[in-house]
Amino acid sequence: MKDILYLQDRMNRVFDESVRDSGIYKTPGQWIPHVDIFEDDVSLTIKAELPGVKREDVILDMSDGVLTLSGKKQYSHEDQAESYHMIERQYGSFRRSFNIPDVVDVTKVDAKLEDGVLRINLPKLKRSSTKKIPIVER
Repeated sequence: MKDILYLQDRMNRVFDESVRDSGIYKTPGQWIPHVDIFEDDVSLTIKAELPGVKREDVILDMSDGVLTLSGKKQYSHEDQAESYHMIERQYGSFRRSFNIPDVVDVTKVDAKLEDGVLRINLPKLKRSSTKKIPIVER
């Protein structure tokens, strides 16, 4: 049974890697920042890894309940005499979109880029307390 579970895990990894690298999610010159999304009672938070990306190269906008994070990570050679043997870091344009629930107060969304991590804070709307409605007899 242990061998079957190991084989299943390996097949899942192969499938995930082949889909990710097949161009379904990205095209040449594009990359996809990894994100964490979590919430508590007062807000929804998105953290996106943007290592090496300058603040002025990041665009964050919201339209029709969709938050879109886009931008570009520039590729530059410091020395033209360099001869690369391997380039694994990701460069080029990126774009991620997230459906934002109705509970978010879009007028109070803020974002901060620090140490290569963009933190987007989406405060929730303050819901009024329940009001009892009296029922009268006629």
